[in-house]
Amino acid sequence: MSEKKLEGAGLRGQVAGKTSLSTVGKAGKGLTYRGYPIEVLSEKAKFEEVAYLLMYGALPTNDEYKEYSNKLISMRSLPDSILEVLERIPASAHPMDVMRTGCSMLGNVEPEGEFTNQQESADRILATMASIIVYWYKYSHEGEKVKTSSDYETIGGHFLSLLHGKEPSEDQIRCLDTSLILYAEHGFNASTFTARTCASTLSDIHSCITGAIGTLRGPLHGGANEAAMELIEKFSTIEEAKSAVLKMLENKEKIMGFGHAVYSTEDPRNAIIKKWAEKLSKTNGDETLYLVSEQIEKTMDEEKNMFANTDFFMASAYSYLEIPTKLFTPLFVIGRTSGWAANIFEQRADNRIIRPSEEYIGPDSSEWVDLEDR
Repeated sequence: MSEKKLEGAGLRGQVAGKTSLSTVGKAGKGLTYRGYPIEVLSEKAKFEEVAYLLMYGALPTNDEYKEYSNKLISMRSLPDSILEVLERIPASAHPMDVMRTGCSMLGNVEPEGEFTNQQESADRILATMASIIVYWYKYSHEGEKVKTSSDYETIGGHFLSLLHGKEPSEDQIRCLDTSLILYAEHGFNASTFTARTCASTLSDIHSCITGAIGTLRGPLHGGANEAAMELIEKFSTIEEAKSAVLKMLENKEKIMGFGHAVYSTEDPRNAIIKKWAEKLSKTNGDETLYLVSEQIEKTMDEEKNMFANTDFFMASAYSYLEIPTKLFTPLFVIGRTSGWAANIFEQRADNRIIRPSEEYIGPDSSEWVDLEDR
């Protein structure tokens, strides 16, 4: 069957709705959350402040922040029924499948019910995501049943303390916190659009976010930070990295972590996480990963005029935090849960079922032939 290329295939460039949550790649605006530039938020805000901004509509006052932070802290512990499910998932499972299953199971034991409960359900999902993935990882890989509650002020501190069993440094917490802010919201990307489409059918919030996780699992959406890490860690010198990348380009191999579907000149998030990767490399005492990453970025710019996106230096930053590569994309989920929830709320507030039209490109007519004559 012959096929023709459709204009706007993949809905690229098509406006699919209105939002007050973020600007992505707009001239003169870059990336903003409710009008706040990502550069300002990543420097001054904690992740929980950004989550509150997205879901509640404005930055919290000092008292509101304390109340919200304490609320999320109180919601981190997982019920036994979910712990039992996580213990049955093998170490060989894809971590994104674990996140999807954990969110879905939470919807079974703590259903949203009426939409008036949406904020409570969203906060509970956000609070438990780090507990879900770290509990599974520690149990399946190390045989340890970690306590899923902690008193750390931020989700970043909670995640690192559960994962490593020790108190993280302020820089480590702040770096992870920053990464979650950078991942929190990004317009009508594939997973967010999935969440909004599911919400438009008046489905529950757990189904919407479970669908979004499944969409982010796909290698064309999430996972670029993991792929970048797999590339970077192959090289021990900048010379080796440059030579290998040039060879890959010659062979027309795809190098993950470069270019972006929306940004044309730069990803504004990249410079922010790159500074953290550099800082942690110096603290760590081994700058190899950072220097190799920097050389690959330089080579891609010189040879292909392509810029690094946020996933590229996220890889070395997470590595310096001693986070296993397989947990990189689940961290994307933790940050983006706040944006998914905010989009679900926005969709519900002025809802119409999302049902685009299609262009049929099949045969004009087909003649039936009985089974025995085929």
